[in-house]
Amino acid sequence: MKASARLVVELDSHGNSVVRVLRSQSPLTLVPHRRVGPVALVHLVSSVTAPLGGDTLSLTVEVGPGASLDLRGVAATLLLPGSSGALSSSVVHFVVSGSVRYLPEPTVVTSRANHTAVVEAELDGHAELRTREVLVLGRSGEKSGSLSTLVRATRCGKPLLHQQLLVGDPAVDASSAGLAGRRVVGTELVLDAVDRAEGGGEWWSVVPLAAGGTLATALGDDVVTVTRVLDAI
Repeated sequence: MKASARLVVELDSHGNSVVRVLRSQSPLTLVPHRRVGPVALVHLVSSVTAPLGGDTLSLTVEVGPGASLDLRGVAATLLLPGSSGALSSSVVHFVVSGSVRYLPEPTVVTSRANHTAVVEAELDGHAELRTREVLVLGRSGEKSGSLSTLVRATRCGKPLLHQQLLVGDPAVDASSAGLAGRRVVGTELVLDAVDRAEGGGEWWSVVPLAAGGTLATALGDDVVTVTRVLDAI
């Protein structure tokens, strides 16, 4: 299956963020909760089981100057192998001149899944982006499949972050150089003009980025614990 979707939010003459373009293609279904307001709110719904092996999914999000968008998930995403066992992939591409919060629900890497997920962000000089990713290695009692996640962010064409995470190799995931045997890993990227100090604790850290913003990482044995840590940072 190949599917693409597009979302465009702009500022109107009254200072409201308005959803101007909303194009969905199953399984990428965009459901507007608040089309007009200080912050537009849209939910991303998987209208059929996806992604399966062989699926290619693409979402483009554009937010104009002064506009604000909250893009949220409504349920966990299950990465599944499908009958062919082929690689599946997803790309979320942001073009931001305003402000975006992208907060999907957790992603579960089921056994035998083989998926590549890419998040790309092009920001202008005053744009702000907050995005979170929570990965669960397998369902209860199940080994994890393979997943490669890649995050690339630039501001005015200059790099802010380029990070790749690979999960699904049992030896690496169990090692101290990997996930130290933890089943859940969460990351939160914040790109804005706010100065934040670096910090850390047991199984979490906050690292300032050289060109502005922060990257937080948390490990845990369950989603609730990791989400609470990210919320508190």
